[in-house]
Amino acid sequence: MAAPFTEDWIKINDLFIRYAAGVDQGDVAAINDCFTDTAVIESQAMGRFTGRAGVMEFATRNAEFKKKSGAQLRHVVSNLRVQVDGNRARAFCYLLDFMTREGKTELLSPGEYDCDLVKIGGEWRFERRTVVMDTPFKIAGL
Repeated sequence: MAAPFTEDWIKINDLFIRYAAGVDQGDVAAINDCFTDTAVIESQAMGRFTGRAGVMEFATRNAEFKKKSGAQLRHVVSNLRVQVDGNRARAFCYLLDFMTREGKTELLSPGEYDCDLVKIGGEWRFERRTVVMDTPFKIAGL
């Protein structure tokens, strides 16, 4: 795999940001749009989800948690590293995961996204998105 062309890097960076914003806003459609039909999501906090139905379950659980708990999540991504091979890519980035609830903000844990991507119709999508937190945690109700 090689370093990406600027256009691919920008589109992949945008994918990570759209995903993080979708989770933080409880936007199920935005999250769903970031993944392929055969995607796999692996999260130490939430478990493993596969295929379109799994992505929808993951996105819906996040949205319902936000609505019911009154929590505001902030996923801050940085230090994106990308390797591209045609219409496939491997990407990593750092993650800071904050939660604000009842006037208190806490850093849940720093971590990293490890992802396989595929370019479909000129747009990058997650085929596999794994999050590895430095300190695993669970959130009640999520």
